[in-house]
Amino acid sequence: MPLIYIVEDDTNIREIESFALKNSGYNIVDFESALEFNKALQNKIPDLILLDIMLPDEDGLMILKRLRSTPETKKIPIIMVTAKTTEIDKVKGLDSGADDYITKPFGIMELISRVKALLRRSGDYEEKVISVGDIIIDDSKHTVTVDGELCELTYKEYELLKLLMNNMGIVLKREVIMERIWGIDFEGESRTLDMHIKTLRKKLGSGGQFIKTVRNVGYVINGD
Repeated sequence: MPLIYIVEDDTNIREIESFALKNSGYNIVDFESALEFNKALQNKIPDLILLDIMLPDEDGLMILKRLRSTPETKKIPIIMVTAKTTEIDKVKGLDSGADDYITKPFGIMELISRVKALLRRSGDYEEKVISVGDIIIDDSKHTVTVDGELCELTYKEYELLKLLMNNMGIVLKREVIMERIWGIDFEGESRTLDMHIKTLRKKLGSGGQFIKTVRNVGYVINGD
């Protein structure tokens, strides 16, 4: 089970992050200062770090740069968390080596989705069983069930559903979906995507309601 370190001086935000990620099955250790965090790193290296930029005893960007320049920690997935909203702050964080960036206030589902996505990209924690509402994908068996009933999907439908579920709560642009599912050389009309979504919703039955259309943007799957 992945170990996540949360470095956040705001007690309310830290408790919300910890509670949400613990409920999602992660081991969580949280810190309200850089000093506590640095001490913990000497004993155990986590699988991912949620790092606030504005800390009372050290700037988060300085911590990030140090982590990236240290052999033992340079490859740890890091999500910067901050109240700053200017483009330059985001660029500084990413240029300093952050893997992702999330701005306060943020939704819990967005946080969980970003953590899951980053752990998957790191290559160590490919989830085999994914669930959204009453839809369950067991990737080890290549099966989909809805409310306990097996749902037969084509290969493209299966990959499309898995892509949406792996990014639950995140709106995926049409071009991103087309590239991921059909490949960068796909030259067919985007109507193909719409038809696959329509068929997928129908096959999922009651589970089809979780796939939402975001007009002029793309699609998203939510569990509520």
